[in-house]
Amino acid sequence: MSESFDLLSTVEYGGCSAKIPASVLESILINLPKVTDPNVLVDIETHDDAGVYRINDELALIVTTDFFPPICSDAYEFGQIAATNSISDVYAMGGEPFLALNIAMFPSTKIPIEVYQRILEGAASVAKESGAIIIGGHTIDDYPPKFGLAVIGKVHPNSVITNAGLKPGQKLILTKPLGTGIIVAGKRLEMVSENGYLEALKWMKILNADGCKVMQNYSVSGATDITGFGLLGHALKMAKASKVNLNINSQSIPYISESYKLVDDGCIPGAAFRNLEYIDEDVNFQNIDYNLKMIMTDAQTSGGLLMGVKSEVAEEAVKELINKELNYTSIIGEVTEGEGKINIY
Repeated sequence: MSESFDLLSTVEYGGCSAKIPASVLESILINLPKVTDPNVLVDIETHDDAGVYRINDELALIVTTDFFPPICSDAYEFGQIAATNSISDVYAMGGEPFLALNIAMFPSTKIPIEVYQRILEGAASVAKESGAIIIGGHTIDDYPPKFGLAVIGKVHPNSVITNAGLKPGQKLILTKPLGTGIIVAGKRLEMVSENGYLEALKWMKILNADGCKVMQNYSVSGATDITGFGLLGHALKMAKASKVNLNINSQSIPYISESYKLVDDGCIPGAAFRNLEYIDEDVNFQNIDYNLKMIMTDAQTSGGLLMGVKSEVAEEAVKELINKELNYTSIIGEVTEGEGKINIY
């Protein structure tokens, strides 16, 4: 029974699409007390992927957590994707993951407990691949199930990559295709092909480790990973934190091809509309294809890295990323002077 249990049958919104809308979250965070400890290098002020704390002149710790309801049918793959997504925050900030804890909510009387075991096994396999060690965790009884990790990573204090590190003149590079949220919604509605679904799963299970190495090789200072707020939601957070504007070419956006047809057929997750509402006042769309517009606001789970790279080495960085089998990697725009706006053309 555990092998055939479909985790997608337990949820309406899975993965990072289950996040609280960005505008609601910001309205709460703005009232929290400001952190004044000089060793806190990154906190919630810039809406980064994780917090960073300096231990000494050679070492800082990246601390992050992520968890969400099922994003796919299979328990082992859910564990893999949830762990990949959680660890990604460390890579997005230029770090190396090394310790993790499981965070789980599981209804032990409603779903065979073997399903939970498979989730843990999937997460453990990804942690091992990343070089991190899972040393414990916490589980409560709750429905629907949710799973993720709290992760600690290491980074040199001078090599921390943040939302606030973009600079005018840089090119914007995206390393994974968009559209995974639309594909998963299509799976629940039985609208997507098996190949389309498997492609989305494949990309959500790829660690951003190689992207992180390339960022360090090219001295990248500004980056994030694309998750629940969609490409444009996360890009806007970077633009505001860096106090720059972004120009994005919609024709250069990499996406899983079947997601375009699914939007045509009306398969658009609610999170895409919530993300569109969040960015509405700060993003200018110039005669953009509606389907691409919704793909750019589609909530991603375990998405790619969005990084700012010096224009003179951007093409070289793209080739290096493609050589690491990140085949969708593309230059999608550039950073300009400004105060936190995005122009889509």
